[in-house]
Amino acid sequence: MNTKILLAASLVAVFTMGFYAEDAVVFAQYMGNVGSEGETGSYTLEEALEIQRRRIEAAEANPASGSGTPYLDASGVVGASVIAGAVFGGIAGAFFIRGRSGKYAAMGRG
Repeated sequence: MNTKILLAASLVAVFTMGFYAEDAVVFAQYMGNVGSEGETGSYTLEEALEIQRRRIEAAEANPASGSGTPYLDASGVVGASVIAGAVFGGIAGAFFIRGRSGKYAAMGRG
């Protein structure tokens, strides 16, 4: 591929992402529904602290629930890593095995 075309396409992609990224403004976590003039809703700091206290008490009362992150589940961290490794490893293995023979394989290597 022509390097000038590749460079131009890359620059267009970077500037396009930068142009549309300003539309996705991220706000810090706020309490309650914020009105059109920026006023905070009815969810106060005291209510937030009470909810967090209840969450801590519920976690202490039921220690078997853990953190809620299913590490060994298929939808968890380790399970998803094993599944992704098996899929991509199988594809890579197929390419390695397929690459050892064929029209363009080096002579005398198998």
